[in-house]
Amino acid sequence: MTSRIPGFFKLDVPDRVVRIREIAGLTDEETQLLAASFGALEQDRADRMVENVVGVMGVPLGIAVNFLVNGRDYLIPMAIEEPSVIAAASNAARIMRDASHGGISAHYVSAMMIGQVQLVKLPDPVAAREAVLAARDAVLAEANAADPILVRLGGGARDLEARLLPETPAGPMLIVHLIVDTKDAMGANAVNTMAETVTPTLERLTGGQVRLRILSNLADRRVVQASVAIAEAHLGTDEFAGADVAERIVEAYAFAAADPYRAATHNKGIMNGMDAVALATGNDWRALEAGAHAYAARDGRYRPLSAWTRDGKGHLVGTLEMPVVLGLVGGATRTHPTAQLAVKVLGVQTAAEFGEVVAAVGLAQNFAALKALSTEGIQRGHMALHARNVAMSAGAEGEQVDRVAAQMVAERAINIARAKEILETLTA
Repeated sequence: MTSRIPGFFKLDVPDRVVRIREIAGLTDEETQLLAASFGALEQDRADRMVENVVGVMGVPLGIAVNFLVNGRDYLIPMAIEEPSVIAAASNAARIMRDASHGGISAHYVSAMMIGQVQLVKLPDPVAAREAVLAARDAVLAEANAADPILVRLGGGARDLEARLLPETPAGPMLIVHLIVDTKDAMGANAVNTMAETVTPTLERLTGGQVRLRILSNLADRRVVQASVAIAEAHLGTDEFAGADVAERIVEAYAFAAADPYRAATHNKGIMNGMDAVALATGNDWRALEAGAHAYAARDGRYRPLSAWTRDGKGHLVGTLEMPVVLGLVGGATRTHPTAQLAVKVLGVQTAAEFGEVVAAVGLAQNFAALKALSTEGIQRGHMALHARNVAMSAGAEGEQVDRVAAQMVAERAINIARAKEILETLTA
């Protein structure tokens, strides 16, 4: 299997489906589902997934190709409405696989979730904290008894912390952290159940009253690092030498490192790719976003999640570190048929592998954005792909879409007014 598919973007949709079928080993039923994915989520299933259902909102599902992560090829399913994101990720992955042995490297630094239990109205906050820590083993055993299946799979509550918040608007608080290994699940339900289960015990130990019992989306115990080194020879364009491109990307990163206004957009580019994979696979992309941005501000100042430098050989070196909380079991990943298909196409076997691949997507997406921004500007490539949307908004259909878009790109006049003018000449 290889994710290197030259000309994939030139194929029509049925031929793309055939190629993915061949590579991912899809069955006839799965292939038909992919071909008819606009109707894949039937009314009855949708009505049981969320409340007050009146329909299904379709989002294009594409495949980013060329990804080589830890020496293995991956096809990356991405559900997103924005043009140019999938193309940019695929192009960046092609450069990265050619420029470094093994492509992108990624690994989990840690893989734990945190459940928080808030205790208030404490007679003696310091004594309460000591009492909870002294009962650590008993509290963990009680938490694990709430999810024997997770424990049987090798997961469960691993540790306990107790944090005093002595001065809050509501008075002193004790926050108990349950540190939980959720294995291949995102883990929200398991963590929340454990936090609720130990409530009576914590109230008895502390003499206080429990309020919130909920996981934290600042998942700083479930952090992935991804990295890549790209030789100058793979960075050059028709207009810029490779060394110049590398220097410009480093300067773009320096801007983000110094300025939170730029850092926010820098990180948004990373999440363009990661959120699209999360959505395609039925994962909670809002939790992914919350964890990313909280981690970016963990020291009190908002910073970029990735860094770009030069090494002693002149290579451009990119690194990304952030929480990546995704699961392969539970939730929409198991109930949405297209999400199940997307997981099969991706081909990951564990949540750890899943997180590593998605972090690699984030790094590739970031590289693509910085390369475009620091050289030709973001609009040339983005607007060329956006032109088709503009053409359709103007009323173009079928082959008209491509003809109107091509003329707008050639004229560098990509707007709905010009699209309508061109369309009028085609239909006159």
